[in-house]
Amino acid sequence: MTVKRLLPLVLLVGAAAALGACATLQRGPVGNAAVPQPAKPVELNRYLGRWYELARYEAGFQKDCEAVTADYSLLENGPVRVLNRCRQGAIDGPVKQSEGKAKVVEGSENAKLKVSFFGPFYVGDYWVLDHADDYSWSIVGEPSGRYLWILSREARPGTETRQALRSRVQALGYELSLLRETQQPG
Repeated sequence: MTVKRLLPLVLLVGAAAALGACATLQRGPVGNAAVPQPAKPVELNRYLGRWYELARYEAGFQKDCEAVTADYSLLENGPVRVLNRCRQGAIDGPVKQSEGKAKVVEGSENAKLKVSFFGPFYVGDYWVLDHADDYSWSIVGEPSGRYLWILSREARPGTETRQALRSRVQALGYELSLLRETQQPG
């Protein structure tokens, strides 16, 4: 094979290796080696609307994010629209947002979604591990145990609610020391 024909192949393999390395660097530590199945079904219409992030396992795509919100709404053709927003660096920092689409995983009672923020090239798991009966809070994770989000309908719920959520996260098997509190405006 000539160098001229070999060069594109070498570049393609090198690019694939570089992308793989970047993906690996994005991953954080495993905070739960035995992620449980979702605790109960999700009524999708009740889950829709605005959620405020109270705490999370830090991830590269959310680095330095404060005042994080997630808005869920139904699209005409079936998927769920996901609009994530944060303020970069501080609760009054510049807005950073990402829009995606989510599809319910068949047979999951609406508790598992496949979410895509970058077209069909990257699809992530989104599991509603537990939620309040009145949908006032939600604990979200995914199968690797590297990502976790604690969400609330209130930007700043009381200390008792926060402590109860931390206890529930721990009961689900998650390492509390990896939680990063999210600042929300008062």
